Amino acid sequence: MRAEEMRHMYIKFFEERGHKEIASASLIPDDDPSVLFTTAGMHPLVPYLLGERHPMGKRLVNVQKCIRTDDIDEVGDGFHHTFFEMLGNWSLDDYFKEESIQMSFDFLTKVVGIPIYKLAVTVFEGNGQIPKDEEAYECWKQVGLSNNQIYFYDMKENWWGPAGETGPCGPDTEIFFDMGTNFCGSDCGPACKCGKFVEIWNNVFMQYNKLPDGSFALLDQKNVDTGMSLERILAIYNRMENNYETDLFMPIIEKIESLTGLACSKANIREFRIISDHMRAVVFILGDNKNVSPSYTGQGYILRRLIRRVIRLVKKMGVSENILPIIAEVIISLYAPVYTELSDNQDFIYKQLEKEFALFNKTLDSGLRVAEKTLSALKSGECLDGGIAFKLFDTYGFPLEFTQELAKEKGISIDIEGYQKHLSDHQERSRSGAQGLFKGGLLDQSGQTARLHTATHLLNDALRKVLGESVAQRGSNINAERLRFDFSFERKMTKEELNAVSEIVNEAISKSISVDCVEMTTEEAIASGATGVFEKKYGEIVKVYTVDGYSREICGGPHAQNTKELGLFKIIKEESSASGVRRIKAVLDTNLSIDF
Repeated sequence: MRAEEMRHMYIKFFEERGHKEIASASLIPDDDPSVLFTTAGMHPLVPYLLGERHPMGKRLVNVQKCIRTDDIDEVGDGFHHTFFEMLGNWSLDDYFKEESIQMSFDFLTKVVGIPIYKLAVTVFEGNGQIPKDEEAYECWKQVGLSNNQIYFYDMKENWWGPAGETGPCGPDTEIFFDMGTNFCGSDCGPACKCGKFVEIWNNVFMQYNKLPDGSFALLDQKNVDTGMSLERILAIYNRMENNYETDLFMPIIEKIESLTGLACSKANIREFRIISDHMRAVVFILGDNKNVSPSYTGQGYILRRLIRRVIRLVKKMGVSENILPIIAEVIISLYAPVYTELSDNQDFIYKQLEKEFALFNKTLDSGLRVAEKTLSALKSGECLDGGIAFKLFDTYGFPLEFTQELAKEKGISIDIEGYQKHLSDHQERSRSGAQGLFKGGLLDQSGQTARLHTATHLLNDALRKVLGESVAQRGSNINAERLRFDFSFERKMTKEELNAVSEIVNEAISKSISVDCVEMTTEEAIASGATGVFEKKYGEIVKVYTVDGYSREICGGPHAQNTKELGLFKIIKEESSASGVRRIKAVLDTNLSIDF
């Protein structure tokens, strides 16, 4: 079976059970500083999981583009990826554990055809505050699983959330495929990382609210949020040993073989997998309509790391010319029929890959000079400090084995233990920083966040009035303190233009205009003059928020009810975000009223 058939089969299964298909959201989250990328299908649905009514109803299904970098060190095995497509279905205060588990079981056994004995599941074992999830356990027993197929684990393994310090959370039940071999040589369970058990699906039951004091209260609205990797279920359906044998990867791997003159073999399979995986992620990030480009911060930094890792591996294979655009062309041809933004933005993708390749070559040259100078200061038999080896990796992109080769030529060893310590410290800081992101955005449904969201709409309108209709939103990020808005524009704004924008926003605030919301199809929204990122699947019901005389946008909320709630709008910074993209940061002072 091909990937497109699996996507269709999954969507059809849930549509037949009352779910409405929703479009895949952008990889770059709007108004949510909790994550750099969309890492799961639930992220665009946060307002609805927290109580907003979704225009498509209480049962939803989709295929969501996702980027995850926390598993980047695992990439190269058979099942972990940086970019992947998540098959997801949701119940917004509709069905709960019994129906969710039954539907997941039916899809896996009756549609995918997995024998019951090849399944294993995990269930929350409970703790001092939350009881054991006997309900999920009984549901699995009722569909036919035996006791030795059901494993109880703690919060580390079988609990989701909250995404911030407080908020919706709950136990989950994870479904695994038993590969049939005890790779670790012992009688292990799904929590073992030896590879015997491959996670297929995760069903999260959001039934608790974590409070500021650390306690948990039952939610009035109980939701189900599920996620399953298209890559994994496709490989399992086709009885393949890993995801790279599917039609999602084989054309990419074959092109790399052709370009390098090397056959993918046991000796180099990890490099082939990393290149094909990272290039998929790179193409989808560059191909997103938000026009992210390589940089030293945020999404651009992750993008740059992925591109440079690919360049290093290609050079390691003995190829000095830039073959990245050719690999990208294969990926675009594979995915553009489903994700048309890739073909729409292909020129941008190729241009950025050319620019980054040229820039990295200069960086490598600089690194070689630094490495040569550092190693020349040592004598044969001496040891290079691990911290210096890590700096060559972190600053100049030198993989450890590259530095080892340079050192070996001079009879110098490397403090591997010191290098690994610096690397571990760096990874831990990165993880901590990512976790620290979960403290705001739409996950924080405060009144101030809603007010800033409405102010963003007014800002978007004001920019188009002052700078012209060609201005388009490129990204948005909101926390409880400020808004950040990225938009297409080629030059720095003048002081007069910034003042004019502020005046328009504050004029709208001073008029005490109600913020109205109407549900309509996307076609109707376009016809009514609404702005927004329009999905390709017309006919989907969307929410259109209107501030009469100023703004009319497709959006999911939350919003203020009246502009008078916003207070004084003030731009605090205007700067470059990327090539052809400007960024405005602004705040609201609700203690001040505005008179015009």
